[in-house]
Amino acid sequence: MSQTLPPAPVPETNRWGAVPARNGPRLLRPAPVRIVLLVVLFFAVQALAAGLVLPVMDRPLLAQALGVGAAVLTLLLYAAAVRLTERRSATELRLRALPLGLVGGTLLGVALFAAVIGVIAVFGEYRITGLGSADGVMAAIGMMCAVAVIEEVIFRGVLLRILEEATGPWGALGLSSVLFGAMHMVNPGATLWTGTAIAVQAGLMLGAAYLLTRSLWLPIGLHLGWNFASAGIFGTAVSGVDHGETSVFTSTTAGPYPLTGGAFGPEASVTAVVLCTVLTALLLVLFVRRHRRPA
Repeated sequence: MSQTLPPAPVPETNRWGAVPARNGPRLLRPAPVRIVLLVVLFFAVQALAAGLVLPVMDRPLLAQALGVGAAVLTLLLYAAAVRLTERRSATELRLRALPLGLVGGTLLGVALFAAVIGVIAVFGEYRITGLGSADGVMAAIGMMCAVAVIEEVIFRGVLLRILEEATGPWGALGLSSVLFGAMHMVNPGATLWTGTAIAVQAGLMLGAAYLLTRSLWLPIGLHLGWNFASAGIFGTAVSGVDHGETSVFTSTTAGPYPLTGGAFGPEASVTAVVLCTVLTALLLVLFVRRHRRPA
């Protein structure tokens, strides 16, 4: 007679859909301990990835392979860390959510950045001056894969998710967004405004994407699509960093700082903040509706 296996246990979730960490080693159960441990680990991974990819940006195939490899390694390390510290599988990386979250999120990120560029172009402040380098585009893909995955693992997979255990979703969303903006304050040309803009447009939007889906794939996709559109398609600075000829088009951007973001790039523009805030509001409305208490 064939024997039917019992179904796999479904992780316990709270009213907001979060998975409380209750089964890990006693020493690693406190949220601050896990945050410090994992943030240090993945910032080290980020430094290693930057050290490997940036020196070979003039060798596109190698840069692409190293960037994608760093992204995959980061995801594997994250899954292993969750297994070690919380004694569960990383459901936020469930494969069934990958196609829609990663591919759909990337396309949405590209479309969102294209809308920002479109508004700037309507006012005559963004102009295409020529075609870029196909090799540069390939290198940009690898670099942006590594950036999107590592930053989303740190800020949404670690900080937002674990902070939520202590503060609930709203406190975790706000604090992780502020920290995300603060991290970008070390970039070239950063000001208090640019840090605030990053926190509002990206920190809140990407955090809301995680809260709604309980998956890292959608925020990774949005982050990847946005950054690649900036550095790999439209040829603008990404958070103050000009990556050179890594885009489909070469371009010039000039005009009022609130419209264009100046040398920091369109991420510092009011245009980007407004458009991203609209998407954030939509994601949060859907999140609240999904988890509203029954009357």
